[in-house]
Amino acid sequence: MTSALKLRHYSHGDLPEIRQTLLDVHDDVYKEEMEEEFNQKFPWFVDHWGGHPEFSCVIAYDGNEVVGFAYGAPGTEGREWWREHLGPAPEKSRTFHFSELMVRERWRKTGTSERLHRALMDAREADLAALLVDVTHPKVQALYESWGYQKVGERQPFPDSPVYAVMLVGLPLP
Repeated sequence: MTSALKLRHYSHGDLPEIRQTLLDVHDDVYKEEMEEEFNQKFPWFVDHWGGHPEFSCVIAYDGNEVVGFAYGAPGTEGREWWREHLGPAPEKSRTFHFSELMVRERWRKTGTSERLHRALMDAREADLAALLVDVTHPKVQALYESWGYQKVGERQPFPDSPVYAVMLVGLPLP
């Protein structure tokens, strides 16, 4: 199923074109959890990350149907959210913050997540990739660990957000 998927890369300038697509996939993926206030804030996160001049997004399509997406942006040197968990920081520490990965249910467990992740990461010139995973989702954390990420700590970035595992991987990916 995944071999027929087409992956398209988008940047900051494409956000007006893809914004609603990202919101639609999110609403589909979280349809059972949309009453949770934090999930209702997703449009703010899309605008926040998409507003970064180096925002990068990969969207997977099965024909004309959107399957899922992955996006993020480079961190500001010295202000990356993993730094409080590592001391000293690695010598090479340019970081890409991997913000979101969502795949619609029909395409889960098909390798689509890994394809999206790799397509986004392979285009990076950073030394590290960092992400946050809700600690109540150990299977998701295990998936990222299978891709080489290591948990370096935990953080709750917003008072109403879940507690997240802070995870790092060296780039390029193995």
